[in-house]
Amino acid sequence: MKLKTYIFLSFLTLASFACDKDSDPIDPTIEEQQLVSYTLMQEYPLANLQLLVSLIPDNPYANSLRYSVSIYKVVYKTTYKNEVIEASGVLYLPQNLAEPGPLLSLQHGTAFRKNDAPSANTDFNGFELFAAAGYITFMPDYIGYGASADNVHPYYDQEHSALAVIDLLKAGKEILDAENVEASGQVFLAGYSEGGYVTMAAAREIEEEPAHGLTLTAIAAGAGGYDLVHMLEGVKTNSFYSYPAYFAFLLNGYRVTYDWDKPLSYFFQEPYASQIPTLLDGTQGGSYINSNLTTDLNALFDPGFYNRLKSNEEAQLQQALMSNSFRDYSPQVPTRLYHGTADTTVPLENSQNTFDRFIENGSESVELIVIPNGTHSSSLLPMIQSLFPWFEDLRNDNA
Repeated sequence: MKLKTYIFLSFLTLASFACDKDSDPIDPTIEEQQLVSYTLMQEYPLANLQLLVSLIPDNPYANSLRYSVSIYKVVYKTTYKNEVIEASGVLYLPQNLAEPGPLLSLQHGTAFRKNDAPSANTDFNGFELFAAAGYITFMPDYIGYGASADNVHPYYDQEHSALAVIDLLKAGKEILDAENVEASGQVFLAGYSEGGYVTMAAAREIEEEPAHGLTLTAIAAGAGGYDLVHMLEGVKTNSFYSYPAYFAFLLNGYRVTYDWDKPLSYFFQEPYASQIPTLLDGTQGGSYINSNLTTDLNALFDPGFYNRLKSNEEAQLQQALMSNSFRDYSPQVPTRLYHGTADTTVPLENSQNTFDRFIENGSESVELIVIPNGTHSSSLLPMIQSLFPWFEDLRNDNA
């Protein structure tokens, strides 16, 4: 589920208040490092954002908006399969910051359509409000979207997920230098669904590699598949899965990312194996893809593959799932895991197991926030309503 527009869907008609700007790339005058270019996409005056917020029930932002917001598309360098490529994302920049602002990176959920990438949209999506509250806010497209759309998205891969976030933050710091905007040194990370997983991947890389020059303040991650091995156990014991598009996305992503010499027919039966390349060409959404697959895993998967999977004989895949799970990580900064009790896409047990393992590994400031009756779709809004005031408290305590 995307960490995007549906929260504020009823307010998108007011997006016309925004001022469209010339979209010619700005040629940065600073020494090139991660940054390639940044392009002004849109501006939202503070008065218009305040009006939008006044129409949102139970919003946590009401007394926090202080700035108009400029929105930039950022093209930056990152690494994909050991080669330097150009990727992209969005910077939501508060205008005329009165004090140094914290960095905040927001990670969106699974996007099957290429045009759902953050940098491909100029509609109001609600996350401008973080910037209006003084957060220097970023949202990566991820590899496989935007400037890197010709590549296959490395879905649920820790290394590429982390670098897409971290390299955008580094490029963003170059933009701040060019625009004479001062950052406070605080760094917040938040994401939901795949974005929860990407958030955790970036957090781990930042904490374990000081050379990145980033110091985390807090992590908020919702309903991510942090324990892929646990997810596999569910596949072994239950042949029904409500969202088969995820399996197509994951297995196709792994076989390309890791250069597995296996056709799609190794994993999937016909007619699905032949249809998946077209279904995953970036023009269709998850619902359409699901409608052309099947929720019966006995019919979806190749019988030999499925039998090997259930008998622990798919060593290559099982190793990939193990290495991309967070089984030996312990966050050292305040961390919240959010999850709904009615989530059938990513079961609550996944976050519970991850939370328990974090505690066992030595984390001392990790919380599991359970959202009663929350589904994979409905739990995002309660998460945002909770994390914003929490971030504000940490921001002010550490200021």
